[in-house]
Amino acid sequence: MRVGLTGGIASGKSTVSAILSELGAVVIDADRLAREVVAKGTPGLQQVVEAFGPEILTEDGEMDRAAVGRIVFEDEQKRKLLESIVHPLVFERYAAFEAAAPRDGIVVHDIPLLAESGRVADFDAVIVVDAPHETQVDRMLRDRGMAREDAEARIAAQATREQRRAIATYVIENTGTREDLRHRVTEVFEELRRR
Repeated sequence: MRVGLTGGIASGKSTVSAILSELGAVVIDADRLAREVVAKGTPGLQQVVEAFGPEILTEDGEMDRAAVGRIVFEDEQKRKLLESIVHPLVFERYAAFEAAAPRDGIVVHDIPLLAESGRVADFDAVIVVDAPHETQVDRMLRDRGMAREDAEARIAAQATREQRRAIATYVIENTGTREDLRHRVTEVFEELRRR
C-alpha cells in the first residue's frame, strides 16, 4: 500500500513519520532523498554543476543549497532545469525502496509539498498532519528560532490548511501531547493495515 504523508511546516509531520516507522511502515523521506542524490561525489551533483557552474559548490565540494536556492527561486526555467535533474534520480530511489518493501507492507512517502505537487492520485491513501496556524508559528518561533515574519512567510508559501485537508484520507490533528499524537497515528496505521 502506497501512502502519502504531508503537513504544513511545523505541523509535526516528522514526528508522525518517525512513529509510523516505529510501527512498521517503510518510510521514504522525499527531502532526504533529494539531498542524497546530489551529495558530494554523486553523478547527480556532477549534473547540477554542469548545469549551473562550479560556483554552486562549497569549498569542500558539497552543493551550496542556499546558492542554488537563490538561483532557482528567481528563475522558473532554472528551477525546472534543477527539477529535471533531481526528480528522476529521486524517483529511481523511490522505486528501489518500494521494490524492497514487503508485499503486504505499508510504504509511506513523506512529501512536504504533496498538495502542491499534483501527485495525490499516486497514493492509495493520504495522511495529512494538521495544526492551527498560530500553533505552527509558535513552534517555529520556539523550536527554530525564526522571526515571526519569516514563519508567516513560510506558511504563506505552502498550500493552505484547507487545501491539504481536501486531499486527506486521514487527518491527524497535532495539538495535544506526544502521547495523544502517538495514539492517533497508531489508530490510522491500524486502519491502513485493515484496508
